[in-house]
Amino acid sequence: MDKDNAGAKAIIDYGIAVYFKNPESYTGEDVVELQGHGGPAVLSLLLKSVLSVGARQSRPGEFTERAFLNDKLDLAQAEAVSDLIESDSEAAAKAAVRSLGGALSDAVSDLLEQLIALRIYIEAALDFAEEEIDFLSSDELKHRTQTLMDAFDQSIAASQQGRLLKEGLSLVIAGKPNAGKSSLLNRLSGKDSAIVTDIPGTTRDVLREHIELDGLPLHIIDTAGLRDSDDPVEREGVRRARHEINQADRVLLVVDANDPEPPELPADIPADVPVDIIYNKIDQTGDAVSIDYTATGTATIKLSIKQDTGIDLLIGHLTDSVGFQSDTEGVFLARQRHVDALIEARAATKQAIAQVSNGDMPELAAEDLRRAQRALNEITGEFSNDDLLGRIFAGFCIGK
Repeated sequence: MDKDNAGAKAIIDYGIAVYFKNPESYTGEDVVELQGHGGPAVLSLLLKSVLSVGARQSRPGEFTERAFLNDKLDLAQAEAVSDLIESDSEAAAKAAVRSLGGALSDAVSDLLEQLIALRIYIEAALDFAEEEIDFLSSDELKHRTQTLMDAFDQSIAASQQGRLLKEGLSLVIAGKPNAGKSSLLNRLSGKDSAIVTDIPGTTRDVLREHIELDGLPLHIIDTAGLRDSDDPVEREGVRRARHEINQADRVLLVVDANDPEPPELPADIPADVPVDIIYNKIDQTGDAVSIDYTATGTATIKLSIKQDTGIDLLIGHLTDSVGFQSDTEGVFLARQRHVDALIEARAATKQAIAQVSNGDMPELAAEDLRRAQRALNEITGEFSNDDLLGRIFAGFCIGK
């Protein structure tokens, strides 16, 4: 109901009011949902009427935050709500549903149970240190620790798959002008995203495309040719190119196979950013399609974008290099913070095992295991701080 100009009550719309009684509602609280016929004008009047009687608009993520605070969801499941909404592929949406259903939480819970059992075993062994039986060097302890480390490895691998499915791989194409960077972007994206000419310096800004390679989300970034120039516009393009290179997960350095000069890596590239060298235009040099690897895993690939030969080697290398499996059945969505917490917990557990095995100050092993347990609890929110919660829920859309 609303009021007309004379102050009398007027009908806004005919709709439905649905009451969700606690604790069965989404948030675990008493909730009323108003359903109308839609349209900006009707919804604006309805919202105005509701606000006039004391209600307020929800903050981004507030409904899901309330569900978390009322123990309807743990933090990993709450994040999955946002991930489901933001999913841009069928595989990512299915993985987000698995996380929302508790797949990640169940994996963490299993790790916690094994971790706590190992803590109890070690602490009990320390309490009976004067007994003749050496519990800390028994086969039982070795079996427990090996089983736990295997479980960590499986969970980390699954979480890394889930993170790739959610966040994708940021791939920057770099190189000198006219090496074939824009042609490679067009070939991978399957459309004429970039202008391709024989004129050096055609690409002067950063071009972005989002595609999937065998299910792997790929953020491809084509950059201006790397060279010194007196043109201020081209110089700005080179500056932006170097900025993108520093932010990349991986760099493809495209080289003209006819160029007698050896390939030169972009300046100031971070040491942890892998660079693959792509020799293009082998149709002009007579070289055969090939791929070779260095001891560090860097690939050198010879191909011809023009003749569409060797592209399959490049695609296979990109998916293999990050360990991505095209079969995403059973994969749950994960975030980088989940992967980091699992890696931290595994490292603390490994250190605890080493303390026990070496026999030097095994009392510290229990503390290391407590640190591992705390890292795992950060994933589900059993241990969390307000700053973390604020960052997570602030990224939600309004109404969720």
